Amino acid sequence: MMPTPATPADPVPEVTFDVLPLSAEVRRALGEMGYQSPTPVQRAVFEPAAEGRSLVVQARTGTGKTAAFGLPIVDRLVRPSARAVQVIVLCPTRELALQVSREIELLGQYRGVKVAAVYGGASMTKQIAALEAGAQVVVGTPGRTLDHLRQKTLDPSAIRVLVLDEADEMLSMGFARELHAILELLPKNRQGLFFSATIPPDIERLAHAQLKDPEIITLSSDQVGALQIEHYVYVTQAGDKVGQLARIIEVEDPESAIIFCNTRDETLRVAETLKARGFDADWLNGDLPQPDRERVMAATREGRLRFLVATDVAARGIDISHLTHVINYDFPETAEQYVHRTGRTGRAGRTGTAIALVGPKDIGNLYLLRLTYRIRPIEKQLPSAGEMKTRAEMDLVQLFVEAFAGRSAHDGDLSLARRILTHDDAERIVAGLLRDHLGARGDDAPAVAAEARRARNPPRAEPAPIPAAAPSVSRPERPAPVASQAPPREPRRPRAPVERAPRLEDPAARLPGVTVSDAPASAAESAAPETPVSSEASIQLFINVGRREGVRGPDLEKFLSERGVPLEDPTGIRIRDRMTFILVPRQHFDRAIAALSGQTIGGRLVVAELARGGNRA
Repeated sequence: MMPTPATPADPVPEVTFDVLPLSAEVRRALGEMGYQSPTPVQRAVFEPAAEGRSLVVQARTGTGKTAAFGLPIVDRLVRPSARAVQVIVLCPTRELALQVSREIELLGQYRGVKVAAVYGGASMTKQIAALEAGAQVVVGTPGRTLDHLRQKTLDPSAIRVLVLDEADEMLSMGFARELHAILELLPKNRQGLFFSATIPPDIERLAHAQLKDPEIITLSSDQVGALQIEHYVYVTQAGDKVGQLARIIEVEDPESAIIFCNTRDETLRVAETLKARGFDADWLNGDLPQPDRERVMAATREGRLRFLVATDVAARGIDISHLTHVINYDFPETAEQYVHRTGRTGRAGRTGTAIALVGPKDIGNLYLLRLTYRIRPIEKQLPSAGEMKTRAEMDLVQLFVEAFAGRSAHDGDLSLARRILTHDDAERIVAGLLRDHLGARGDDAPAVAAEARRARNPPRAEPAPIPAAAPSVSRPERPAPVASQAPPREPRRPRAPVERAPRLEDPAARLPGVTVSDAPASAAESAAPETPVSSEASIQLFINVGRREGVRGPDLEKFLSERGVPLEDPTGIRIRDRMTFILVPRQHFDRAIAALSGQTIGGRLVVAELARGGNRA
């Protein structure tokens, strides 16, 4: 008897948290946090962890591993009635420690589980108070946790579970000595849960030395993720490496990317060079002041920043689901670092691309990567003059596509266009029409089109389901630098806004004869509304702030009116992403410039001036 095959219409039942024997309190917490289905790592870890077995879990960042160990901790492993520390979770950075402590606190909020975060750079007094108040779970960095143990402010006698989060990162960042010192002070009869994106030999040795019969669980590791994306290497030449990177970015045109550098100085230099060339870029390293660090991280997570230039340490704790590219400006020093970096892209079923710039000194590390993880990047040559020319032409094509996207075409015009395209001289005719259309500014058109592409932002990211956003990233606690490292520098002061020459957000508006019709708000930013046109009664001015700074038409109208600049037509205010055009009465132009110049909107100093083509005369 032949079995009856399932039809394509048969529904696939959705896996819910009903598959895990969780308490009602934890289920309620999961529902409020927006969690609906357990991830594979959460399903694989819960039962053995809840039963008290020691585990070494190879799990990729962004797969839900915090809840994977958090759920058995709050549901089974912690006794809420006991006012003593029963679980220690160690993390490589203070930011990750804060993030993990918040999530465990949310998971255990209805079970009465108390969580304390201990990390360097914060008040010991407050941390001691949290411990004395009956914390049952301590989440901390190795250095500060060891301080509390040695000062007897953290009593280890009741500790039953030790969790190492990002275990390979902690060892690679120089925490081996602190880890071993902590392990010596903890009870010997304890459960261990080690989570790591990769399992190099030192992790295996640590697990077998410190855990009793550890069970290895291999799921979606960064290694697996790295194997699922495309890898390319560009062989660099001696000389201007940043310039070569810019050429690669011009041709590759990533939607959003992290650019990794091995030193803090390089992050600043690369980011500033890219910004000077018109790219939307910013930098992140341990020298960046805290307010600026929070601003850069928020922009990265929310999809408002296209290129983040960072060191490995500074980028820890950033989970960017929409990332399309990882670019290794400096090739990583170990194969594990390469896997960690490139495993950040291609998540949640998306495609991903890893690009590395490779010089003669990097050949050995590239060869080791091939041997260790069987990752064989495809070698590409630096973009040629022909490829750069093709990019410029594609920019122009895209400019016209976007400029006319919202305009309807007359049937007769379409018919004539088709007839021209079938003519033997079609190319020459179209070329002539383009030259006449572009006019005297034709030679400037490629620069305008390239400028629009460079300034493009990635699509806005969807908000994360967890209520508390990850905090900002800074350097972790770590041992004193070795003699070969440069001495620490004083933190740089926050940079003042750099005012550039104003750019029209709609580049087509700079091309004679090209106008853009009004587009819906959901359309791409480049398909912007038509720029206001000066007349005998009105004149158009430009200010260098827009939607990103929170500019609103009614606010501008009220501001100018209060300063003696009435706007006869409120529709004459057109707000773009990074700039605004305002039609003001010609006799009030100078007063409007004086009123707006020097104001601060959205943290940016306002520059007001005559718009290009504003026709002051």
